[in-house]
Amino acid sequence: MEKKIPKKVGLALGGGAAKGLAHIGVIRTLERAGIEISYIAGTSMGALVGGIYAATKDIGFLENFFLGIREKDVYPAHRMIRKKDGELFKNDLLDLLENKIDGMNIEECKIPFAAVATGVESGSEIILKKGNLRDAIQASTALPLIFPPTKVNGTLLMDGGFVNPVPADVVRELGAEYVIAVDVSSRWYNLEEESFNPVKLYSVMPRALAIIEYQLARRVLPQANIVLNPPVIGYRWFQFADAKDIIRAGENEARNKLREIFDGTAYTPKEKTPAQKFFDFLFYSD
Repeated sequence: MEKKIPKKVGLALGGGAAKGLAHIGVIRTLERAGIEISYIAGTSMGALVGGIYAATKDIGFLENFFLGIREKDVYPAHRMIRKKDGELFKNDLLDLLENKIDGMNIEECKIPFAAVATGVESGSEIILKKGNLRDAIQASTALPLIFPPTKVNGTLLMDGGFVNPVPADVVRELGAEYVIAVDVSSRWYNLEEESFNPVKLYSVMPRALAIIEYQLARRVLPQANIVLNPPVIGYRWFQFADAKDIIRAGENEARNKLREIFDGTAYTPKEKTPAQKFFDFLFYSD
């Protein structure tokens, strides 16, 4: 029987601020399963996680960085808006991320990558596939009222969630034959379930973006072969101190869908070592 050639796998990583840390768990699980990621497209937090991973192929660095964040390191949401300088963390934590990719162009990434942003003046979708990687990530994550717009090639850009929250179509255009979309935030909000204050901007803005993402995702998600929905919708957008639980949610969601991914990509499950089986028993058994 002729052995099937595995398909080229692409990841479409959606926005969601702290909820986007689930992407780390998804990537970690795919790596552990021996599934090679050939292309990545990301929006907002998906661009940050996806871009740094595409540049370094070092998911451990990202995981350790966010696991090291404590609640006292994160500015309260109302303070972020009042400051208007885009700072999330009280210390120079973001410098550690930026130094990892400082001076690097997207074309130099170890995995082909694209970031999605929104043109401030035109409202159009801007796909960044070349040029400075740090600028592309900053543009894709520039949520209004929290982060200032970023100028790239003379064009002011803001958060890509306004035009393409989970860029399954973009990663397919890069060359992916099998698209795994990771959607962490495009759900219709039930305001009875959420702590919601319609007067406070920091309460309204993430929910307004979530409503937009919900509608837009319905258009692009059908272009994915499989959609992963880590159960993280209950986390607030600034809850980076809950990184461990959010990353674990991404891991578990990917593990639950591995059989379907193996079948769709023609990858063969790797035989686990006794140590890996013991690790799974300790951390993943119900």
